[in-house]
Amino acid sequence: MSTRIPATLLPGDGIGPEIVDATLAALDALGAPFEWERRVAGLAGVHAEGDPLPAAALESIRRTRLALKGPLETPSGGGYRSSNVRLREEFQLYANLRPARTLVPGGRFDKIDLVVVRENLEGLYIGHEHYVPIDGDPHAVAMATGINTRQGSRRLLEFAFETAVATGRKKVSIVHKANIMKALTGIFLETGLDLYERRYKGKFELDTVIIDACAMKLVLNPWQFDMLVTTNLFGDILSDLVAGLVGGLGMAPGANIGADAAIFEAVHGSAPDIAGKGIANPVALMLAAALMLDHVKLPDLAARLRRGIDETLNLDKVRTGDLGGSAGTEAFTKALVARIANG
Repeated sequence: MSTRIPATLLPGDGIGPEIVDATLAALDALGAPFEWERRVAGLAGVHAEGDPLPAAALESIRRTRLALKGPLETPSGGGYRSSNVRLREEFQLYANLRPARTLVPGGRFDKIDLVVVRENLEGLYIGHEHYVPIDGDPHAVAMATGINTRQGSRRLLEFAFETAVATGRKKVSIVHKANIMKALTGIFLETGLDLYERRYKGKFELDTVIIDACAMKLVLNPWQFDMLVTTNLFGDILSDLVAGLVGGLGMAPGANIGADAAIFEAVHGSAPDIAGKGIANPVALMLAAALMLDHVKLPDLAARLRRGIDETLNLDKVRTGDLGGSAGTEAFTKALVARIANG
């Protein structure tokens, strides 16, 4: 392939550099035409440049409009604000795409093939929070404001509906809590129903489900769903729940899509407890790289990568410890590269 595609690479923290190296080996074996600009962020950014999201990293993404990132460490409670959230805001990455597909059969749930599409910028995640002091207690009352807009809801729902049509999804379920949060999630539900009636009716089936009922239905009978589309907080929770149906976050890729940039990631954390031990499962980031290949219109390479992962796990039975195997990161990667080379 002669045309090179510039892309930013953020190895991240903890196990990030290990799974990024594994993913690069797989992409190299495919002959993927990415031309990487390596930058630091997260805790590595703090150590190197005193900023969890250094200007050089932002400038690179602004130029390439495409990035693959390892997990970035964010402290709980205090410390600096999530670099992931800042990246979404900086590049207006309004859509979070989280596919979940059974890779290792025989688990509690089998033959799962679900997609969660989550709004990424609005809702309660806008971070408008404050305390009200009472009687000497500075934190006596905690308050948060959630904001959903018609425009923000529509662009996310359009993305979900277009993705459903393009990928042949038969049913889309709008997940909401409009029975209680009538304004905040009602605007999302109302916008989705109107958009479907005007432009998408007949292209797929549409249904609506309340968030708590959806969570129950997903563990009773997940096969009744095909694509879930929902607001920010609900999407955060449901996408992790759905990842649990297919073996956990080690199998969960994510794509953050905006009008001017797209960032692809493994959705799990940096796992500092196992960093450097060579035992991390790189599959989630590899599947994120497959989403990245789809995004740059290289679906054949994406299909080869997914097929190689499937065959390595199920024909060669090479699996990392979290999947009941004994292979380390390097052994799994070598087996996958061999599969790709022979495929």
